[in-house]
Amino acid sequence: MAQPTSTLHQIPRGIWVLGCVSLLMDISSEMVHSLLPLFMVTVLGASALSVGIIEGLAESTALIVKVFSGTLSDYLGKRKGLALLGYGLGALTKPLFAIAPGMGMVLTARLLDRVGKGIRGAPRDALVADITPPHLRGAAFGLRQSLDTVGAFTGPLLAVALMLLWANDFRAVFWVAVVPGLMAVVLLFVGLHEPPPQPGAKRSNPITRHNLRSLGPAYWWVVGIGAVFTLARFSEAFLVLRAQQGGIPVALVPLVMVAMNIVYAASAYPFGKLSDRMGHTQLLALGLLVLVAADLVLAYSSHWGVVLAGVALWGVHMGITQGLLATMVAATAPPALRGTAYGFFNLASGVALLLASVLAGLLWDRLGAPATFYAGAGLCGVALLALKFAPHPSH
Repeated sequence: MAQPTSTLHQIPRGIWVLGCVSLLMDISSEMVHSLLPLFMVTVLGASALSVGIIEGLAESTALIVKVFSGTLSDYLGKRKGLALLGYGLGALTKPLFAIAPGMGMVLTARLLDRVGKGIRGAPRDALVADITPPHLRGAAFGLRQSLDTVGAFTGPLLAVALMLLWANDFRAVFWVAVVPGLMAVVLLFVGLHEPPPQPGAKRSNPITRHNLRSLGPAYWWVVGIGAVFTLARFSEAFLVLRAQQGGIPVALVPLVMVAMNIVYAASAYPFGKLSDRMGHTQLLALGLLVLVAADLVLAYSSHWGVVLAGVALWGVHMGITQGLLATMVAATAPPALRGTAYGFFNLASGVALLLASVLAGLLWDRLGAPATFYAGAGLCGVALLALKFAPHPSH
């Protein structure tokens, strides 16, 4: 019996559209992001701490903005318009990287790009939950994540090819990244039809004491565990810098992100489907153990073969946990508050990511790369303890 095929056939068309939009925008973003740490360090003369601060600020900005966009999408009862605004902003920031004369414009472009990501993230995740029947949610989140991640490894591959073709011309590659970003906006505008609001639904402020009380302990447990996870997993910019330490030529360093994202894309849908059938906490624990292994391998050596193994384990961890956490939010939050629920979940993760990336940059500059990865492994141990003693949120 061809069960995987039948599951894929049951997933609504809108999920495929959202997945392909994510794929195109990720090609655009990753063409820039896979080269950006090297561009900052080699062309603009930035330190590892500066990279950590900019990456942490950028990613946490995206996650914090999701609170407001998620809440607004609940208030309006509409999500597609906010998603379009977010993807549009992401596409329009790409030329700023190409013309950046110094770190100031890179920081501005990175923050604006991530504001766009923040605006679209919570409404898009809520749309996935709105469109999909509950028994297929894990598979739907896994599929969207897989398609997104196909873009995340296609982008760096294109970046590598163009860097080799154009003799390490960072700025020319950044200009090419504008094209898939604009294609994503057009596809979302034309291809997705938002489900109508529920009959009799009244517009009200989602952030009231009564509404926030309806986000119960199981939901807040998911928020807490998501934040601890993010503390243990700092910016992926440090994977790129670790690869550079191993002597990989500058044009080939983005292949590290390609390897990570191929593994992530291949594992996200199977693990998403598995989360529809088994306990969520066991899967989260497995994801943490894989991240511990990744950190220890990356701390051990900067040899390209060792770095590649660590990065592949990092990708498996992402495949296990990212769609799973999104599914757990959907399972523990009322439908009318889904946007707000994703917003608060991402706010907590955003603060954690900022702290984690700054700490990683400090350890890297003061004590060397291994200290950064050993600290990550230690924080994974804290998260495993939290899983052991926390109440059961779902399943």
